[in-house]
Amino acid sequence: MYLANLEVVAAVKKLAREQHSSALAQLASRVSAVLRYGGSNSEDVFAKIKGLITDMIAKLQKEAAEAANQKAYCDEEMAKNKAKHEELTSDIDTLSAKIDKAAASSAQLKGEVATLQEELAALAKTTMEMDKARADEHAAYLEASTDLKAGVDGVQKALEVLRSYYGSASLVQSDNFNAFMQQPAVPTHSKSGDSGGSIINILEQCEADFSKDLAHEETKEQEAQSEYDKISQENKIMKTTKDQDVKYKTKEAKGLDKTVAEHSSDRAGLQTELDAVNEYQQKIDKMCIAKPESYEERKAAREAEITGLKEALKILESEGVFLQRPRHLRSVASH
Repeated sequence: MYLANLEVVAAVKKLAREQHSSALAQLASRVSAVLRYGGSNSEDVFAKIKGLITDMIAKLQKEAAEAANQKAYCDEEMAKNKAKHEELTSDIDTLSAKIDKAAASSAQLKGEVATLQEELAALAKTTMEMDKARADEHAAYLEASTDLKAGVDGVQKALEVLRSYYGSASLVQSDNFNAFMQQPAVPTHSKSGDSGGSIINILEQCEADFSKDLAHEETKEQEAQSEYDKISQENKIMKTTKDQDVKYKTKEAKGLDKTVAEHSSDRAGLQTELDAVNEYQQKIDKMCIAKPESYEERKAAREAEITGLKEALKILESEGVFLQRPRHLRSVASH
């Protein structure tokens, strides 16, 4: 019996060394103490040693069950947290892409609005300059037209007077010519029809020139006004189109800015959730994986400890059978 007990102590000590277990080393010390100071009754010593080993096995089995439960809990929590992390990260990435796209579109629209406003300002300046040029041109036409009309009117009046005057002179000359053919001419004083005709011709040419210049000025004025009206209409259409573009693009940009603000708010909320998930992940990591040994290594070591202790129990059990024999059989066996 004593040799068997020593064998149990040796087995427990060896198991403690192999598994680097301070608990098993303490168990071996306690078993040794029981052997040394447990008393002379072998059955009591056996029961105490068996109780120590059985209690240790139960303790290790309980720890194994708790570790298994914790492993299951950790696996479940880590899987759930990982899934939540991936979901939030995906949602944040999606929102970030939408924000970037909306912000880029808004910036582009604002740039287009700025360009349109510059074009409208340039168009307004051009229109003002064109209006002034047309007004100056029309004023010049009115002045020239007034002068030409006055010239034509003056020449026409002069021609009317001269034609009236020199018309009677021509008649006198014709009568004198007929009389000359009949009798010797009598010296008389009369109007000069030839010089009158020259003056009239000159004035008629002046009238024609004035009328031609007046017609040219009127044609030029009509063409200028027609071109002005055409360009003015085109500018009005262009201004209306650009004003509408500014209105719609500004409205669209504001809508996109609102979308960016809403998505940014949603993303901030998701980021808060993600921060909480990351913080919880650190706690899980600390509780579940932040250990020098993995769960599998600890599980294998604990199983080895339990197996070794059960082997030690078998040694005791074999001795226990011996101790439970009737005393007269044990005395015979000892002899």
